[in-house]
Amino acid sequence: ILLILGFLSTLAIIALIAVAVTQNKPLPKNIKYGIVLDAGSSHTNLYVYEWPAEKENDTGVVKQVEVCKVEGPGISGYSHATEKAGPSLAQCLQQAKEVIPSTQHKETPVYLGATAGMRLLRLENKTAADEVLSSVEKTLRLAPFNFQGARIITGQEEGAYGWITINYLLGSFKQVSGWKKLLRTLKSTSETSGALDLGGASTQITFVSKELSSESPENQLYFRLYGKDYQVYTHSFLCYGKDQALQQKLARDLQAIDFYFQTVESSSLLDPCFHQGYQRTINISDFFKNPCTSDKKKQLPFNQLYIEGEGHYQKCRENIQKLFNKTSCPYSSCSFNGIYLPPLQGDFGAFSAFYFVMNFLNLTSETRPVPLNEVTRTIESFCARPWQEVKTVYHDVKEKYLSEYCFSGAYILSLLENGYEFTDGNWQTIHFLGKIGSSDAGWTLGYMLNLTNMIPAEEPAVPPLSHGSYVGLMVLCSLVLVSVLLFAWLLFHKPKCLQKGVV
Repeated sequence: ILLILGFLSTLAIIALIAVAVTQNKPLPKNIKYGIVLDAGSSHTNLYVYEWPAEKENDTGVVKQVEVCKVEGPGISGYSHATEKAGPSLAQCLQQAKEVIPSTQHKETPVYLGATAGMRLLRLENKTAADEVLSSVEKTLRLAPFNFQGARIITGQEEGAYGWITINYLLGSFKQVSGWKKLLRTLKSTSETSGALDLGGASTQITFVSKELSSESPENQLYFRLYGKDYQVYTHSFLCYGKDQALQQKLARDLQAIDFYFQTVESSSLLDPCFHQGYQRTINISDFFKNPCTSDKKKQLPFNQLYIEGEGHYQKCRENIQKLFNKTSCPYSSCSFNGIYLPPLQGDFGAFSAFYFVMNFLNLTSETRPVPLNEVTRTIESFCARPWQEVKTVYHDVKEKYLSEYCFSGAYILSLLENGYEFTDGNWQTIHFLGKIGSSDAGWTLGYMLNLTNMIPAEEPAVPPLSHGSYVGLMVLCSLVLVSVLLFAWLLFHKPKCLQKGVV
């Protein structure tokens, strides 16, 4: 009897421990990874994202875990050596291999989206653009990841995915219920924010407007994210990124070249958008190959243009404002160049070059947006500083970028004020954003979020027993153990009532 009782007790204890340990051991993390390469006009960035295989309302919960800046120019810069475009990505792909577990390489999708730099190259030389994409695709196919495509995305896509990124990171898409939903409604935090994106070759504006008209359907897109539908206005202005805007301005200035001293070999231009004392040389033969300036091409009696800085903010603004044609509008309201723009609404997140330029000028305060008049004074003051002084103070900044901050600052103000008609009244709705949390503000996260709608959700990792089965087994084992112990106690400590009649 003692052996049987001991065996049953041991068995019950082992069963209790085994069930508890098995049921409560940590579940394997079911994490998926994705790679998006942002092939911009001036450089390429590789982003690694991760998300749980189980989705929220059909959209993956995606976060950035790695970013790698590709050495060298953007892939459009390889138009004269197209075979080098793909290999330039190798170092960052190797970095992605080290971040993502090797067991998941084959199932990790990799996408490359090329933006305005490649859009311009396609207009200028379609063959070269195709060869660049072919080189890139070859390299990506050789990587151990699941290649999903390398293509030139449209300006609308770039704008819309940037809008998705901003609102995802700000928490605008999270759907809640009950009192929390009421609380969010009262605080108006569930409204989406607009997105302002500025690159080297294009700029995008995207936002939800309650007054969105059907008069320009090509500027409207529809999304379903986290169980909710969104209708957004978006437009991309090719050639209005900061680099191409500068090229456009210089091309306009060249129309008036007769006002400046010139020779057969060269001519000089006094430019108010560069610091006094700054000099730059432009080869005319290369200048008008660009689709953004080719329509302004004219026969010039010289081969090179020498630019000399004047450092005059007001003159610079006057020159830049000529880029925005506000003379005609075929719709109820327009931005510039006859493009439909509904009334501005809500807050706006301004990122990419908007942020980089304004951050350099210390105009991206997180505590409170800097008033428009203070922004203007700061940029005007910066432009007035002599080039030698600027070079000395900012000696660690590349000269190409440093020399153009005056123009870029003035251009950003012109674009926002003259182009989109932000005023003193709504200027402080603009928030210049570099990162939100650990993720970069840009179109790639939005792209990944949208693509996860097409990635099938997997069953979540679950414990081996259901909650009911687990509780039932634990109760049964406990009852067996208690019964055995009670029987043993009764056997060795017989109550007096059971001992009567015993001789």
